Amino acid sequence: MKTEKSGSTEGEGEGSASQQIDTKIKELNDWRAETLAWVRALIKQADAEVVEEVKWRGVPVWSHGGIICTGETYKSVVKMTFAKGASLQDPAGLFNSSLEGNTRRAIDLHEGERLDEQALMALIRAAVALNTSVVRSPKKPRATG
Repeated sequence: MKTEKSGSTEGEGEGSASQQIDTKIKELNDWRAETLAWVRALIKQADAEVVEEVKWRGVPVWSHGGIICTGETYKSVVKMTFAKGASLQDPAGLFNSSLEGNTRRAIDLHEGERLDEQALMALIRAAVALNTSVVRSPKKPRATG
């Protein structure tokens, strides 16, 4: 698995994660390429510190303190799966897939569809905030003696 911060040129062998995602977009060469490129640009705009990775046989993954979301491509849909989507507020109602689970939520994008960019970036920022929030357990009092 190769990881890198957005915009960097780390990596070797088959290329950096960003280069692998670039290649995937070029190889799709249809509406899915445009949609995946659009999603990727919004993620980078929403979080300048996002880390691009490629996992699970070529699936683009965007992380910051944990996985934010993936960008899976299928024949009739580009699916953004948010790793902790069930814990996120979605006031714009963007989540339209994987709604039955206790952890993940997804957004299925079909040919010609566009989402509210501001709402999507807010969801991405909320995922980053959730990933980077530190949950601290209460400290136990020290024994004296």
